[in-house]
Amino acid sequence: MRNFIGIVKDRLSLSKHMLLSKPNTSYLHVAVLHTTTHTPSTPPKDHHLATLLSVGDSSRATASVIIYSLTNRLNHTSNSYVALKCLLTIHHIIKRGPFILKDQLSVLLSTGSGGRNNLKLSGFHDGASATTWVLSGWVRWYARYIETIIFTSKITAFVVTTPKTKAEREKQQGSILSFVSSDLTRDFGSLVGVIEEICKVPDNLPRDRLVRCVMELLANDYLSTVSEILLLLSEFKERVNLLSYNDSAELASGLERLSSCKEKLFELFTMKKTSVETLWEMVAELNNKIGTVEFQKTGTIVRVSQLCWVAELRNEARTIQ
Repeated sequence: MRNFIGIVKDRLSLSKHMLLSKPNTSYLHVAVLHTTTHTPSTPPKDHHLATLLSVGDSSRATASVIIYSLTNRLNHTSNSYVALKCLLTIHHIIKRGPFILKDQLSVLLSTGSGGRNNLKLSGFHDGASATTWVLSGWVRWYARYIETIIFTSKITAFVVTTPKTKAEREKQQGSILSFVSSDLTRDFGSLVGVIEEICKVPDNLPRDRLVRCVMELLANDYLSTVSEILLLLSEFKERVNLLSYNDSAELASGLERLSSCKEKLFELFTMKKTSVETLWEMVAELNNKIGTVEFQKTGTIVRVSQLCWVAELRNEARTIQ
């Protein structure tokens, strides 16, 4: 009965937008509705996603209508399937959408009451059944994750969901040389934050096609983030003897945070990739290098044990905040 009611709601929404929306925007709302139906466990269809991404590339006004319609549907639904489809659609926009659509999404999420809960789903609950109750937890986590990757993209200018080509990576390797160390540690900390959010994925993994689609996108994001972190760690290896006290403390803290995610990541992603193996080798190597570096400060030798202690204090301060 609930599924039937959902189908009726979809048809009513389609009719409403066809009748009440402006003639030049009704098809945009319809495109959003087609990707976010009430049909349980059915991911957005590829051709509907392709249509949405295509029409969103025509103008800034068009892109704005699509983003508003999508987030409005997300914030007003109490159905976990609709909410997950909205979030999946947003994830696809970030991953492969045109620049103008991504820009409008970023603008919308940067306005409002501030903070990191701009999708406003921290209190989402769908108690219609045991399954939808479980999926509600996925909706809350997925919204936080999307907020995190958008926030990180603003800080680092790196789109988490978009792998770089070989030429782009070579160009970035050259540009990293000009970064000051404080910028490198800031970007490294932000990317580690993405990994930490991935590891907060709900433990219960229901046999649901929507959830499988989420995990597939998540695996791609993980590998993309690993590749970006490797670029930073490679540069840190060259600079480790030249880092300031504060930068070394930040690097030690980031490495510790990343290492604490290792076990959970192995549970989530069983694929064997050279980049992942290289990551943990470099983390171990950098930890050892920091352990042998001595810093001369005001006539006193500051050893790594003190750096780790400072890193722990910084982590405690972040937790309190």
